[in-house]
Amino acid sequence: MTKDITYTIKTKQLIDNLKSVCANYGLGNDGNEFKIITQVFLYKFLNDKFRYEVKKLKPELGVNNDFNTALTKLKKKDFELLMDLLDENVPRLKPHQLISYLHNIQNSGDFAKTFDDTLRDISIENAEIFSIKSFTGAKDLLFDELSAFISDRSERDAFCRAIINKLFEFSFEESFEYYFEEKYDFFKDIFEYLIKDYNSDSGGKYAEYYTPNAVARIIANILVPGKVKQARCYDPSVGSGSLLMSLAHKIGEDKCTIYTEDISQKSSTMLRLNLILNNLTHSIPNVIKTNTIAQPFYLEKQKFDYIVSNPPFKLDFSDFRNDLEKDSFKERFFAGVPNVPNAKKESMSIYLLFIQHIIYSLNESGKAAIVVPTGFITAQSGIEKKIRERLIDKGWLRGVVSMPSNIFASTGTNVSVLFLDKKADSDHIVLMDASKLGETVKEGKNQRTVLTREEETRIVEAFNSKEAAEDLSVIVSKKQIQEKNYSFSAGQYFEIKIEYVDITVDKFQEKMKGFEQRLNELFAEGSRLDTEIQKQLKGLRYE
Repeated sequence: MTKDITYTIKTKQLIDNLKSVCANYGLGNDGNEFKIITQVFLYKFLNDKFRYEVKKLKPELGVNNDFNTALTKLKKKDFELLMDLLDENVPRLKPHQLISYLHNIQNSGDFAKTFDDTLRDISIENAEIFSIKSFTGAKDLLFDELSAFISDRSERDAFCRAIINKLFEFSFEESFEYYFEEKYDFFKDIFEYLIKDYNSDSGGKYAEYYTPNAVARIIANILVPGKVKQARCYDPSVGSGSLLMSLAHKIGEDKCTIYTEDISQKSSTMLRLNLILNNLTHSIPNVIKTNTIAQPFYLEKQKFDYIVSNPPFKLDFSDFRNDLEKDSFKERFFAGVPNVPNAKKESMSIYLLFIQHIIYSLNESGKAAIVVPTGFITAQSGIEKKIRERLIDKGWLRGVVSMPSNIFASTGTNVSVLFLDKKADSDHIVLMDASKLGETVKEGKNQRTVLTREEETRIVEAFNSKEAAEDLSVIVSKKQIQEKNYSFSAGQYFEIKIEYVDITVDKFQEKMKGFEQRLNELFAEGSRLDTEIQKQLKGLRYE
């Protein structure tokens, strides 16, 4: 595994070098640093992907290590034919848009303008595949005018030269060969490293919480226990897409089409990069920036085979809450809409709307996995219970896994995962309490519980085999859950076991004598304390 380690180290060094350039020009920890780092990284990736795919079609272009010159010398009709032969998900670049060309002309006048113009042209010429749409259909651009983030105009040329030099020193091409031939996916770790400083866990109006790899893998392996021919996969609160990436890898990138919605522009940008890194470029046109609850894009357009979601649990949606009670929303929000509290509007339980939206969005044989606060599975009344009743009475609950506390480093909320299946077996519902698994590790100021791969496998195998495992899982029927007031908590169904141990008469008397002696000691200590308390009370005087 030395190759993957080498590629990972070098790629992380590139990211660190780009951050260093930003810091040297006053953009360290600046709000625009995120845009610069992610967009420059994306430009490098697309540049190298283009070179890699073109060389596969025409290997002679890679001879003598002068790809740019060889590409430039192609006749116009030969170049156009070559572009036509490329897979539709590969970016189309021109010789003067390559990093090697910019590197060679970096000392020309007004280089920053050349750099920005190059990125703008790439955006426009590849908009059909690589642009993200809003609810209204408007498309964004791949790249901003990056040099404009440098306020001192006299430094812009030098800044762009520094960026190009860092990009020129590095190549993805060998890692592409290793990734596609060996099927080793190191881009997941790279993506996490790339965005770790920018994917805020600290809350805010639209907080983005990164789903741990272990949870994403468990969800994918339970949702897809076998082979799938083709699938439409959806996440209505996608964030940076970690749940969908694991699901797509399990199904097969070429066998699934991804659909997403999220209100955050930052999340949409990170998701696009994640899709490109994970060979899912064909799904970028399905990335929609919108308010999924108030303005769902796919609601009446598409139903889905698989839905995964780690929705925001609490969020102030009071500004459009009353609109959701109109007749046009009632079928989707069958269990109701949370009220606006008198205080702390930010505590509104928006996740309850996402659960109902997901149920509505499944097709007739659809499956879903939803991360919820564990309190949802036992709430005795309200919207929570109405949703649970619907899932059980309709026979749509496949099971629940209650995760260890602090499985998310960013929140102390205990979480569980609901597994829904429109074709579920209502006589064999799996309720699992995995809260005792995992080990605690420290991540910065936070403590987090980490599951081992063996524990992940244990959870998945017990769930998929519908196996009752002591202190872990129980198999119950629809009727049993109805009798327990629709509780989804495994602990309420575990059998209470009393162990009986045979002992001799002498052992019994010895134990009883020990208990009696201990009680006498406690009584004596209690009497002494009573006397001392009375003595102290008599000594009290009014001043």
